[in-house]
Amino acid sequence: MSHPTSLPPAAFGAVGLSTDGLWLSTFRSMASPIRLQQTPDSDDPGRRHAEVRGLFAEVERQCTRFDPQSDLMRANAAGNGWQDVGAHCFAALQAAAAAHERTEGRFDPRVLRTLLELGYGKSLPFAGGAVRTAGPRHALRPAAGPWTPRFDADRRRVSIGPVPVDLGGIGKGLALRWAAELLTSGDCPGFLLEAGGDCVYGDGPGGLPWRLAVEDPAGDEKPAAVLQVARGATATSSVRLRSWQAGEQRVHHLIDPSTGRPGGDELRSVTVVGDDPADAEVWSKVLFLAGHAIADAAAETEIAALWIDADGVIGMSDAIRPYVIWERS
Repeated sequence: MSHPTSLPPAAFGAVGLSTDGLWLSTFRSMASPIRLQQTPDSDDPGRRHAEVRGLFAEVERQCTRFDPQSDLMRANAAGNGWQDVGAHCFAALQAAAAAHERTEGRFDPRVLRTLLELGYGKSLPFAGGAVRTAGPRHALRPAAGPWTPRFDADRRRVSIGPVPVDLGGIGKGLALRWAAELLTSGDCPGFLLEAGGDCVYGDGPGGLPWRLAVEDPAGDEKPAAVLQVARGATATSSVRLRSWQAGEQRVHHLIDPSTGRPGGDELRSVTVVGDDPADAEVWSKVLFLAGHAIADAAAETEIAALWIDADGVIGMSDAIRPYVIWERS
């Protein structure tokens, strides 16, 4: 979801003016395309691009599960033992533990074993064709009881526990949060930063709100809805890209910790508007996993959420209606 620009996808890593007068820069990180748009009054857009790109690279280096030598995977390997980690990994694990407690266990990052059993053991080439993996070799199991990791802030070390964790979604949300802090502290009040559909934004062009298209999870080029937002964040949990054939079953990457299986019933995407990209990421996943009960869950938590089911039917909470300026009929 982002403001349209004229810079082509091949220009990844470049910084230039788009036809609408915004500074645009693009790169790839955390298995996602990253797009940074800055208003014309931005201070030194080239330097801001380099700072944001460097931040994403460092968060990915520490928090990826696709490198056995990353800080996260060394902590996973240590299990109940203590492991020194970098500042970003330490903060991400603390944020995941806080989200686990805040959502009463509905958010639980201890889904790595399930993803591995389903064949998602490396960064799969989802785009550009169907992906097939072997089916699970073992029974899929729910996360075992409450998650109680330990943190030693003085030595910056962690003890994750016996079940390995995946920081993919919340890690990307935190990278967006930290990048927004970089931009706003560097005299760049007008920006929109998108990472694979999740966004954080300041003021829009001319001080006006940004208009964001909500992607149709069925793959239609036309959006399902358009949001008007300013100074906040949006996050989308969707099965449009990261779904694949595992043995005899069609699966996706949004794992329900209460069952150990892909969840969400007949939902295809959930978009959340909030103040913080990491929190929006957590709640988009929690609400997606609520499945048929999403309307009640969104009302109970007062989350601004819009969802689309397998039939293309759009639902939304009362809290998101002020942001919706158009929806598909």
